[in-house]
Amino acid sequence: MARAGLCSRREAERWIEAGRVTVNGEKLDSPACTVGEGDVIIVDGKPLPGAEKTRLFVYHKPTGLVTTNKDEHDRDTIYDHLPGDLPRVVSIGRLDMNTEGLLLLTNDGELARYLELPATGWTRKYRVRVQGKVDEKKLAELKKGITVEGINYKSIEAKLDKTQGTNSWLSITLTEGKNREIRRVMEALDLQVNRLIRVSYGPFTLGKLPEGKVDEVKEKVLREQISKYFKGQK
Repeated sequence: MARAGLCSRREAERWIEAGRVTVNGEKLDSPACTVGEGDVIIVDGKPLPGAEKTRLFVYHKPTGLVTTNKDEHDRDTIYDHLPGDLPRVVSIGRLDMNTEGLLLLTNDGELARYLELPATGWTRKYRVRVQGKVDEKKLAELKKGITVEGINYKSIEAKLDKTQGTNSWLSITLTEGKNREIRRVMEALDLQVNRLIRVSYGPFTLGKLPEGKVDEVKEKVLREQISKYFKGQK
């Protein structure tokens, strides 16, 4: 289901638990099921589509949008604003509602899972505007990692770019990317984040892509940058 681009791997497990999937006429009650080419898989009453060619897109997410298919508070999601000519896609990781910048999208749920794994080792780079007095020594110490309210954050590279009045711009690089990591770490340094922009995810960069626009990664570039994933598909 994930490989066919219907949903992420996690969502597929939830769909199965909700009784939305049958195999050869039998309702599937567990993801632990091996299927072959001759098996008939039905999802929500429709045959499972064949796996499409893996595609990857760079999206410039604006602020104010939630990175989810459907929001329980009825807020606008990225899927409400994506171009209509895109295939069905899932996001690789998430950006919270008030974070903008690069969000990778793919029609391949297995690829999304692969690129989200810490073992992939891809860095995420951000430009961050903060309010408060920046202590460059404390920024440098983030390389050793930091614990905030019982949560351990791994090495973070942070440097001061410039200061404008009470605001400063920082460049921050993460290798992990836990939920609201930058905001929480900055708060621990007595800094308030008032703008957060992701500018790169691994080898893929935001560049000058306008806000709200989507650009497809060329297949040759995709295969060069994620060669290990495609070798594993053979």
